[in-house]
Amino acid sequence: MDTATRRLFLKGATATTAAAWPALAGLDSLGRLSAADVDLPADSVRFADDLEPLIRLIEQTPRDRVIEEVARRVRDGRVTYRQTVAALLLAGIRNVQPRPSVGFKFHAVLVVNSAHLAALASPDTDRWLPIFWTLDNFKSSQARDVREGDWTMAAVDESAVPRPHKAVAAMRQALENWDESAADVAAAGLCRGHSAGTVFDVLAEFAARDFRSIGHKVIYLANGFRTLQTIGWHHAEPVVRSLVYAMLNHSGEPNPATADLEADRDGRLNRERTEEIRDDWLAGRADPAATEELLAALRDVSSEDAARLVVEQLNRGVAVQSIYDALFAAAAELTMRQPAIVPLHAMTTTNAIHYVFQTCSDDATRRYLLLQNASFLSRFRHAALNRGKLADLRIDTLQPAGEQSPVELDEVFHTLGQNAPQAASQMLAYLRAGNNPADAVTYARRLIFLKGRDSHDYKYSSAVLEDYHGVSPEWRDRFLAASLFKMRAADEATTPLVDRIRDAMKTTA
Repeated sequence: MDTATRRLFLKGATATTAAAWPALAGLDSLGRLSAADVDLPADSVRFADDLEPLIRLIEQTPRDRVIEEVARRVRDGRVTYRQTVAALLLAGIRNVQPRPSVGFKFHAVLVVNSAHLAALASPDTDRWLPIFWTLDNFKSSQARDVREGDWTMAAVDESAVPRPHKAVAAMRQALENWDESAADVAAAGLCRGHSAGTVFDVLAEFAARDFRSIGHKVIYLANGFRTLQTIGWHHAEPVVRSLVYAMLNHSGEPNPATADLEADRDGRLNRERTEEIRDDWLAGRADPAATEELLAALRDVSSEDAARLVVEQLNRGVAVQSIYDALFAAAAELTMRQPAIVPLHAMTTTNAIHYVFQTCSDDATRRYLLLQNASFLSRFRHAALNRGKLADLRIDTLQPAGEQSPVELDEVFHTLGQNAPQAASQMLAYLRAGNNPADAVTYARRLIFLKGRDSHDYKYSSAVLEDYHGVSPEWRDRFLAASLFKMRAADEATTPLVDRIRDAMKTTA
């Protein structure tokens, strides 16, 4: 990293380490801690005074006590749900570096929105489980970051922040040039002078332009902005600074602005292809045959040919929904064929790109995102093949189980632990029998709470259970059934963290 980047993002070598921080278990009230009272490195970013004490509590309390300390404040009414979510996100942003890849330990940040979505959809008895699981996960990531150098986000260089009327152009130029220091100060200028929509549209142009970090850059854009909708735009500046730092990651490579690198080629070609798409591309008609055509192609074609086919379909008048049905189905099918980490990210990346596509207001960017999603799925398939064989399974030929007696959810999720293809067939039979899919969704989500041990459990399940509603009705049952391959089974051991969280929330203060 160059000197400017170090000045902006790395704390000084003499800064106090996490291992030296005192525990706060003896404090009676967050109100007794102010931002001025806590010991932060002089050049570290600081947050709003109303949240800084809670963030410092999370940062400083040992992992084996942090759930109990935060839970005590929640029970006493001193900390709200929204404050907890905000503190979780900002603690991760300040303490966990999104390098050398936007993943790994940085899932402490990426998973916050997924946990929030899970909490919103949960019964009252389970609502805090995903949030406190995420709190424990942050402490794990924080410890790993300490071992890897103890990074801390620095305060912004105020002297270099562009004025609002220049911030949009400054950000675009910085991202085009892969200039980290310029992007950092432009992020501050953008957030201080422009609406959330403007900032989102600018970043949407670049978040899915390259295949580094297997989709985590666009996942961060989607999840980061969705969390800001919950905690408030006034927290945006550090989030956007962290986001552009993550988006510009190209560790171990020359500057992509001046090099022809494999990870960038689809993005450059698809920028040009957007101009080939007819002006009324949003006025297409549903075409089930086109969905089948694109799904079949995504099993074999290159990333370039996948995008080219999408352009052809749009110009034939195929509806975007029919194209996205194929993209969602292809991602789900890949998890059937190889229930592993790469196909999982095909699902979560498609979820993120679809969200950005729906939220972005710029027509050219939306075309670009659609093409990039198709290219990414081809890349994911190729990356999965490099890790192992793909099973000969197809989402469109998946058949419901043929048992005479009705299939129950308990049976489906117990079968999942022994025979995932059979469980998928049972789930399809359950749904085809007219049962309420919401019951299956709730059941699957609760097993994540009880059995989940990894950030991907939350990210994947939240993406799947959300995208179920984004798929056309004729594909929904197959999509949910195919997605079971990376869900948790009923006979897996319950994580001990569940009892710890429940005890923390019911203990009398």
